[in-house]
Amino acid sequence: MILVTGANGFVGSALVATLARRGIPTRACCRTTPLQPVTGVETVAGIDLTSSTNLDDLLTGVSAVIHTAARVHIMQDAATDPLAAYRAVNVDATLALARLAADRGVRRFIFLSSIKVNGEETVAGQPFTAEMTPAPQDAYGQSKREAEAGLLHLGTQTGMDVVIVRPPLVYGPGVKANFARLMRWVASGWPLPLASVNTNRRSMVGIDNLIDLLVVCTQHPAAANQVFLVSDDEDLSTAGLLRRLAQASGQSARLLPMPVSILRLGAKLAGQETSLQRLTQSLQLDIRKTKHLLGWQPPIGVDEALRRTATRAT
Repeated sequence: MILVTGANGFVGSALVATLARRGIPTRACCRTTPLQPVTGVETVAGIDLTSSTNLDDLLTGVSAVIHTAARVHIMQDAATDPLAAYRAVNVDATLALARLAADRGVRRFIFLSSIKVNGEETVAGQPFTAEMTPAPQDAYGQSKREAEAGLLHLGTQTGMDVVIVRPPLVYGPGVKANFARLMRWVASGWPLPLASVNTNRRSMVGIDNLIDLLVVCTQHPAAANQVFLVSDDEDLSTAGLLRRLAQASGQSARLLPMPVSILRLGAKLAGQETSLQRLTQSLQLDIRKTKHLLGWQPPIGVDEALRRTATRAT
């Protein structure tokens, strides 16, 4: 049986649905929101991973854990001490669950991390790799890095296989936040001054591709005690993404050329420098290790993944 934590989240809920379709025995747990019943899936709500008092029965009969539960990245964090808040969930609770899993004889623990462990930006010709020295730039990335280190150390101590997967931006049906904002921009039909943002390159991963890799990692012998990067294996510029997203939505992208220097000035005046930076910078992942060690290829192409995303949004 596979235990999925964070089963009511964007990734977790899609993962549970995929496991159910494939007939893989699954136990799905979440902290608060009651889970929708899924045929063939044992659902457990009210699980607080920050407390060990209600975890004893959670791991009974479990051979692998896919840990997607996390305190996710928050753009404007209101916590007094953001790093402490991230550590409580992403580090302490993760390691407590992993220790208990090792004690209960769980064979493999798969941790959904983040490319933010590597950093926020890449330069041309130098994509992130799994072997690069981590360089997280914010509290969220730092917490994920600390969790990774703790898990790998625990694996060497206990013999439990640990697998780390670092995705970039994940998109798919029901996506929210920045990607949903891009979709609304395209759907509005308003001209967007982003035609000149065509030299940056960003890696993304469709949710079906990410989930396929997570399932592979539950069984593949070569996945044990490895760190993997994952993407759609096709990187797009911001202008290119908007055009492909418009095409997937059956629309025309109305992009106007405007020098990036002017965009940056406008963003600075509007207090939106960080948002523009994400639109103009590059963030590329090299997934050759993932493909080579696991014999894995993303099963869904970018255009189909975008079409699925756009179809569910309408």
